Amino acid sequence: MGSRSFSGAKSFREEDIDLEDGKVTKDKEKISRCYRPVKIHNQALLSGLAYCISSCSMILVNKFVLSGYDFNAGISMMLYQNLVSVIIVSSLRLFGVITTEPLTWKLIKVWLPVNVIFVGMLSTSIFSLKYINVAMVTVLKNVTNVITALGETYLFQKHHGNTVWAALFLMIISAISGGITDLSFHAVGYTWQIVNCFLTASYSLTLRWVMDTAKQVTKSGNLNEFSMVLLNNTLSLPLGILLVFAFDEVDYLSKSPLLRMPMFWLVMTSSGFLGLAISFTSMWFLHQTGATTYSLVGSLNKIPLSIAGILLFKVPTTLENFLSILFGLLAGVFFAKAKMRERSQS
Repeated sequence: MGSRSFSGAKSFREEDIDLEDGKVTKDKEKISRCYRPVKIHNQALLSGLAYCISSCSMILVNKFVLSGYDFNAGISMMLYQNLVSVIIVSSLRLFGVITTEPLTWKLIKVWLPVNVIFVGMLSTSIFSLKYINVAMVTVLKNVTNVITALGETYLFQKHHGNTVWAALFLMIISAISGGITDLSFHAVGYTWQIVNCFLTASYSLTLRWVMDTAKQVTKSGNLNEFSMVLLNNTLSLPLGILLVFAFDEVDYLSKSPLLRMPMFWLVMTSSGFLGLAISFTSMWFLHQTGATTYSLVGSLNKIPLSIAGILLFKVPTTLENFLSILFGLLAGVFFAKAKMRERSQS
């Protein structure tokens, strides 16, 4: 959903963080403790396809709800999707399919600051997607990597190689050139996207501070992905309700004919399922391959997503804008490879 649909946003730590779903994936051993894959032939290929399809479908479905249906209640959309995730994860835990940490008051108090940023990250991403086409949102998301790198440099004294900084510089150039040549440029949408980049980077950096403390207050001493999904989405519900009233979406919802359309509810519910599917399929894919392949495929996956967004929503574009978008996507691939090289050398 919104931000959550961009699972390619990564932190600069040795861990790979999927910021849109609030998850941390560290290594295969930790994943195997909370995920039991079904024995299927060619699991690496199948898991990769499932991950790519779910992540692409999520952003396209969200864009369809916001633009196709002209739905103007982004907070309510986020709230419903998070509710769907809570129901599914809780059901899977009830039937013993997955394991999660119990939500204690100690854990909630530690996690609350992260969750506030998480909600802001998802909300601003939906607001920006309402006004900006999918391809440009994908390119502008790269700015998050730049902010995160600067934050890690000044807050954690983490040093990055020249290749990484070169890739980040290319991302900035592509974002600027893409915005200048964007025929459907919308100031409000770009403003929300810039805010989203700062919130997404803040989420990554804050998560680094909070994670160790959060693990200390859990019974197992660990916090797997499903626990984080349940924790983030559960805590987001009361805050989301407050924001629905704050943004005066109640009046809009009471008058909207969309809520009386079964097909609209089907699309909305499917977006909630897809949001959670990204968590499952990314864990499956990472378990079958590794962080290197996972990171590279995540970057490459933005290319068909951007092309599909342009074609499906008939986005007006020019050769200059298309080249700027392509340049930004390739810069993302270059960045992923630079990070792989940096990680292997450290």
